Amino acid sequence: MDFAFDARTEELRGKLLAFMDEYVYPAEAVAEEQRAALASPWDTPAVVEELKAEARRQGLWNLFLPDSEYGAGLTNLQYAPLAEITGRSPQLAPTALNCAAPDTGNMEVLTQFGDEQQRKQWLEPLLAGEIRSAFAMTEPEVASSDATNITTLIRREGDEYVVSGRKWYISGAMNPDCTIFIVMGKTDPEGTDIRRQQSMVLVPRDTPGVTVRRAMRVFGYEDHYHGGHAEVIFEDARVPVTNLIGEEGGGFAIAQARLGPGRIHHCMRLIGMAERAIELMCRRAVSRTAFGKALGQQGVVHNWIADARVTVEQLRLLVLKTAWMMDTVGNRGAHTEIQAIKIATPRAVVDIIDRAIQLHGAGGVSQDFPLAELYAGARTLMIADGPDEVHQRSLARRELKKYL
Repeated sequence: MDFAFDARTEELRGKLLAFMDEYVYPAEAVAEEQRAALASPWDTPAVVEELKAEARRQGLWNLFLPDSEYGAGLTNLQYAPLAEITGRSPQLAPTALNCAAPDTGNMEVLTQFGDEQQRKQWLEPLLAGEIRSAFAMTEPEVASSDATNITTLIRREGDEYVVSGRKWYISGAMNPDCTIFIVMGKTDPEGTDIRRQQSMVLVPRDTPGVTVRRAMRVFGYEDHYHGGHAEVIFEDARVPVTNLIGEEGGGFAIAQARLGPGRIHHCMRLIGMAERAIELMCRRAVSRTAFGKALGQQGVVHNWIADARVTVEQLRLLVLKTAWMMDTVGNRGAHTEIQAIKIATPRAVVDIIDRAIQLHGAGGVSQDFPLAELYAGARTLMIADGPDEVHQRSLARRELKKYL
């Protein structure tokens, strides 16, 4: 096997690493200062727009899209090491490159399933970074880990769909630039095939009957950079039938197509988060003294750092294998590997960040270091895009079938 990155990947990695050092890391503190002075915490700091302009100027834009008509035309294997680098500053770097969730998944949906008018109206401004979007699937009243439980209704009345339901943890919805929702609901709640009951429709934010009620916190954080995670109410919100994505009954299949790349993108960035935590852990270990010697001379710290390095190397290889399989045999062919990285990566990265927090003492849980926020993000990904247990259940069933 050849583990080397190809020439294009190496070129982009070099540009991106330089971009992070020169622009992104220095902007982290600036963004916090600017946000504190904004009229609304959900407004975008000026430095973020400056980062976006510079990234676009350098050709570091829409790297996630494999379709060269819309994006950089990179394979999953080429994009993986780039996404990892952005994970080192998850609040700023993905947004700066127009590679942040949930916009990435929504752009993929519109690219694959949207019609010409939908792509013109919504995909093009998303690709240009002019607007933001949200994906409205999760609901508080049901176990949304089973998407067939979704209760939001999308009923047809003449030339319109009427959307009614309550969603929550809808990422990006608090951002005032979020102008469009992709909403998953049931168009055929009595259908015999429970995976053909759901459909997806485009609902503009300014549609009468749409209310962004509140921001949901995640471990006390509101995630201002990504537009928060909102509770959204749809009360007889009417949209034209032309806002249907794909076909009626195709919502479940579209959701599965959307979540496959989303899961691997999250895992790629998680490795970058782990690398940032290891770096901070090592810097702390050589700069602090306790009980007469540097923390880096303590045996337990040696173990933490060594275990973290071994774990990250293992995870990276599994993620790269998964990316390669997605490129060569498709998402369906890489089903087991996608589930494996979704199970293994957040769990292991949470442990690495936790050790880094421990090494920083009180500083580790403070706002003076990124570790607490990294921890909250990594821990949440053990639930997001399907909780670990759902993937374990599916993966185990697939393994057991070999013996039946």
